[in-house]
Amino acid sequence: MVLDKYTAKKTAELLLQINAIKLKPENPFTWASGWKSPIYCDNRIILSYPIIRNFVREEIAKHLEAIYGKPDIIAGVATGAIGIGALVADYLGLPFIYVRPEPKSHGRQNQIEGVLEPNQTVVVIEDLISTGQSSLNAVEALTAAGAKVKGMLAIFTYGFDIAEENFKKHGLELYTLGDYEHLIEQASDSDYINEEQLGTLREWRMNPSKWKQK
Repeated sequence: MVLDKYTAKKTAELLLQINAIKLKPENPFTWASGWKSPIYCDNRIILSYPIIRNFVREEIAKHLEAIYGKPDIIAGVATGAIGIGALVADYLGLPFIYVRPEPKSHGRQNQIEGVLEPNQTVVVIEDLISTGQSSLNAVEALTAAGAKVKGMLAIFTYGFDIAEENFKKHGLELYTLGDYEHLIEQASDSDYINEEQLGTLREWRMNPSKWKQK
């Protein structure tokens, strides 16, 4: 669920401004899944821009506290949300941990890095939601370690139906600063894309796994 229209449009404006989100309907990207996509999102670029990373940090922190109060710990999902998660934790004066996709194969074989005690409350920070599966894997690891996960906040979501279904199945709330609909609306309003490109982006969103460039 996007937090509010103003935040969503402002987030889209800033991500487009620094090329954290690239829109190339006529020259699609190939995702790791093999999907062809007219959009590519790399929110780690935010960390290189102090004013923008501060906006993201403070918006997440403000809404997190309003929705959940202060949890015991902030958890970032590796690797994309480690940086912004740590910034949010620092802003709120809270401990920080992060969760790997799977346990390390050496050393202590940790999947969760940092100190987490049983029954501590956690809010999870993500950078990007596509299907939501990797994010929910992190939640499962935290729950298995005895944490009480209150919910998740992310910078951006594509808003895929499968993600909504996955979060609903897990009974977990997801809030995001920005989403796909507000992104392409902002891109159109600011003449970042033309009407034909807007149409292509809307078409892709309807069936991303089977979309092909015309």
